[in-house]
Amino acid sequence: MPASRRLVLVGGLAAAGCSSLAVTAGGVRRMDPALDGVVAPDARLERLASGFTWSEGPVWIAEGAYLLFSDVPENRIHRWSRAGGLSVFMAPSGYDGPDPSVFREPGSNGLIAGPAGTILMADHGNRAIARVDLATQVKTLLATHYRGARFNSPNDLVQASNGAIFFTDPPYGLKDMDRSPLKEMAENGVYRLDPDGGVHRLVDDLTFPNGVALSPDQRTLYVSVSDPARPVLMAYELDGAGGIRGGRVFKDFAALAGPSAPGLPDGMAVDRDGRLFATGPGGVHVLTPDGRSLGLIDTAGAAANCTFGEDGRTLFITAGDRLLRLETLTRG
Repeated sequence: MPASRRLVLVGGLAAAGCSSLAVTAGGVRRMDPALDGVVAPDARLERLASGFTWSEGPVWIAEGAYLLFSDVPENRIHRWSRAGGLSVFMAPSGYDGPDPSVFREPGSNGLIAGPAGTILMADHGNRAIARVDLATQVKTLLATHYRGARFNSPNDLVQASNGAIFFTDPPYGLKDMDRSPLKEMAENGVYRLDPDGGVHRLVDDLTFPNGVALSPDQRTLYVSVSDPARPVLMAYELDGAGGIRGGRVFKDFAALAGPSAPGLPDGMAVDRDGRLFATGPGGVHVLTPDGRSLGLIDTAGAAANCTFGEDGRTLFITAGDRLLRLETLTRG
């Protein structure tokens, strides 16, 4: 059953202090000349803020011209804007109960825009998909169980035009993850939450499903797998009812992973032409709809997620302890 509760709004600067604007190490690596039509050759990767434990789940709020993003272990949502800089928007963002020691990451993770004045959240700490009113910070839990068993720790989500929400449910939020005594399902699944509240498991054979995205025509569901033993990005064909017809490996990152390229497949964004900006070893990989690599946005450290914002051309990247920005030539 849905439940509502009020969360605390915290004003002032975040504990993760706002840094001065700087060009980061790394930059853009060109693998195909076609990248020049997507990211200008002289584009600069800028650091907007730093000092986070693990930044995640960025979402651009067009109505107020600001970005929200999670610091999952610290149980906070931060806000950033050109006018106001950095502040704490919500704390706690996830679990607010008596014993946080049972969680590895108790906060919110993926965030996306919801109905007017709201965001939708993958809530690690409450093991739920939730909706949050931006004005009041009232949180409504939309889904917490599948067939009587509680979710592990919903990680990322995307909403289709018909209102259905696709989301992943790895064990990353739980202390000891798959070995947690709180884990009620053996599977780490991919699900669809329908507008009527029905929950359907679509995929049950991935070890660590993580980021999720839809193609512009909403016929393909992309799911990243953040498994060091099999770091892949999957593509699933969707039928007209939002079911899975078949899956394939869209991009295998195994050959790229290593100490010189930190990070695993995680969150992603899709531009209007269907290109994927997918986090993975070394940063954010720019991929065509047929899986060709155009280039790498080298974040000089692991990248967790990204989203388009401002006029639609700005790519915001959450990368470990930093929030980054890159101006592109495309639109999200």
